Amino acid sequence: MDKRLPLLIVEDDPALAKQLKWSLSDYECLLASDQAQAVAQMRRHAPAVVTLDLGLPPNPDTPEIGLAVLRELLRLAPDTKVVVLTGQNDRPNALKAIALGAYDFLTKPVEPEVLALTLERAYRLYELQQENRRLAEAQPANALANVVTGDPEMLRLAKVTEKVGAADASVLLLGESGTGKELFARALHEASRRRGRFVAINCAAIPETLLEAELFGYEKGAFTGATRQTPGKIEVAHKGTLFLDEIGDLPLALQPKLLRFLQERSFERLGARDGIEVDVRVLCATHRDPKAQIAAGQFREDLYYRLAEIVLSIPPLRSRVGDAALLAHFFLHKYAAANNRGTMSLTPDALEAIEAHGWPGNVRELESAVKRAAIMAERNMIQAADLGLATASGEAAVLNLGAARDRAEHEAVVRALGRSNGNITRAAELLGVSRPTLYDLMAKAGLRSGESERSGPS
Repeated sequence: MDKRLPLLIVEDDPALAKQLKWSLSDYECLLASDQAQAVAQMRRHAPAVVTLDLGLPPNPDTPEIGLAVLRELLRLAPDTKVVVLTGQNDRPNALKAIALGAYDFLTKPVEPEVLALTLERAYRLYELQQENRRLAEAQPANALANVVTGDPEMLRLAKVTEKVGAADASVLLLGESGTGKELFARALHEASRRRGRFVAINCAAIPETLLEAELFGYEKGAFTGATRQTPGKIEVAHKGTLFLDEIGDLPLALQPKLLRFLQERSFERLGARDGIEVDVRVLCATHRDPKAQIAAGQFREDLYYRLAEIVLSIPPLRSRVGDAALLAHFFLHKYAAANNRGTMSLTPDALEAIEAHGWPGNVRELESAVKRAAIMAERNMIQAADLGLATASGEAAVLNLGAARDRAEHEAVVRALGRSNGNITRAAELLGVSRPTLYDLMAKAGLRSGESERSGPS
């Protein structure tokens, strides 16, 4: 090696520490014999790989101090690969260390060749993870970078969003609460390359008496409490995008004023006489059925057609095959890193429970459940109970012969990709097929490998 890589050896036996340092002379070995020294070396040198003896002073006969050191090292540097060294009869504690986020464990006495190979693999994995992170950060911003999906309908919707984003048409986003309507609205704004701001207002969250002032702004003295001139959301969004969330809750009295603005692209602040012209693209969203509201006299039909030049319907999570597991992996990685929990993973029973749950709150509900588990779970292996879910039982009934086979095959492929977080090799193992066979199945299902791994959460 031109430049020796730093390796932290946490070992309280001086003779063994010296022996390890001698056998690992290709590395710049940093030594620590207790918790304080290990933490100090980590803070000072930030080594990518650590060997850790679980029996450390002041209680070398128990693993508590070693496990505490493991937690602290991973809290300081979650990507660090820790190789735990244990006694011959200490497998339960070694497995406990793996659950806490250790990379691997070896039993003493350690064969030098096995240790060297394990460390080499640990460094290689660390470097690959860092390179992936650098490549991700170097990629240009993508309007749909936060949409994680392997579902064909969502992939189609993502393509449509990229296409529609470049147009200047008004877009109505339909979907249940928590499906990601604002996420798609932001994607439309970013794809438009408008230089102004993305300005959002929730029509259901603001009292009717204040909503007009929030939208159009007001002059000083326009009403009691109007002590200064204040621009509204429409004016603030000039050269940008105005997102009207929950447009189905817009009061009937305000609908003609919004329609007039959409027709003339000008408005007046409350208390003003002069009109203000703005260049604003209007996007809106609702979880209601606009046509049913029109029939009930709750929403103006002419306003609907002004707002709904293009309509995009976002499917609920329960109809997105494989996405619940895929999103769970994504959110767990996100919140484990945010809370310094090291490497966390989902157990098979957790994945089955995630797929079986109906998720009435959609992606928002799933994200909250995974975030809570990442913070509260005692172990780094997340189980169904940690997510507040019952263990799944039973299987969906098969429908009929040929059609059922094709449908089951398609769903199995998408679910395997979701469970494996888009890893083709792992998905092939889950399905019990070769990689080429999986690629054929994906092509048959209309999935391209790049799309299935990650379109980018929604």
